[in-house]
Amino acid sequence: MGPSALWLFLIFEMIIAVACCLGNALVIWAVWTCGALSQPTFCFIVSLAVADFLVGSVVIPVSVLVDIGINTSFHGCLFMCGIIIMLQVASVALLLAIAVDRFLRVRIPLTYKATVSKKRSWIVVSLCWVTAALLSFISIFGWHRSLGVDSTECRFFNVISYSYLVYFIFFSLYLPPLAIVTGLYCYIFLTTRRQLRANIGVAAMSSTYYQKEHRLAASLVLVLVLFVVCWLPLFLMFTVRLYGHNIMVPTVAIDMGVVLSHANSAVNPIVYAFKIPKIKEACMNLWRRVCHDREQQSGQPETQNNTDRNTIFTENAGTKYNSTENRSATQPPVL
Repeated sequence: MGPSALWLFLIFEMIIAVACCLGNALVIWAVWTCGALSQPTFCFIVSLAVADFLVGSVVIPVSVLVDIGINTSFHGCLFMCGIIIMLQVASVALLLAIAVDRFLRVRIPLTYKATVSKKRSWIVVSLCWVTAALLSFISIFGWHRSLGVDSTECRFFNVISYSYLVYFIFFSLYLPPLAIVTGLYCYIFLTTRRQLRANIGVAAMSSTYYQKEHRLAASLVLVLVLFVVCWLPLFLMFTVRLYGHNIMVPTVAIDMGVVLSHANSAVNPIVYAFKIPKIKEACMNLWRRVCHDREQQSGQPETQNNTDRNTIFTENAGTKYNSTENRSATQPPVL
């Protein structure tokens, strides 16, 4: 990568990092303030927002260091690359958990609350993160490129093998979970549409329930589609580099794929804010509060000026009245 391309890459990464941190922090705050953390689905959404926040605050800075090629120990470089992979694996696991939660919501609506409790949902979240960490750092224990040196210029493909990325990450940890998630959402949409058409049970309550489930599932499917669109090109380029020995994949294309994958973490908060009603309402309340505070701050100087003018006017009027009384007292009475 040339100097001009490197600077352009760094600028894009900085913009995406700031957007990731601000947007996902807003989503976490919105879910916290509206009290939705007691619902399992929002526990998973917040966990996914935390993963996206860490992309902006940890992964992108580490990716920049790796792309520049800092000198570090071999296993230190492996650890840095493992962090980059871990958050992608955690995102896939959380998307799968969200899909399973929505599936149970439609499959067992009467016993859902007893089955999927708040405690169990947080246990699932913890398992997603622990599993992602264990699977992502397998490269440290042997599945990596052997350079035969203790210190190296840390670059991603100097230490991470394409076979690990394609066979283990792409074929084992990316495609199968996304295929399961796609099947679950197909079942959810078919079930909600069938229930809405049949209008079983108490008509009004049943229709409202399944309409809400259908809309929330549509919003979460959009998150899934964006994830696939942003990550699939990068994995396809890895696959081409592994199998297509006669096909040249430019390094610039890989870097563009990396930027696109990071951009996914900046786009998700926009989907949450516009598509999920509770988060949208909390964001609107925050916006109104900010606008109200600004109006109050801009109105305070004007109010203070009006108060000062009224005070001066009252003091002047009192002075004039007192001087008039004094003059009338000193004048002799008219006979």
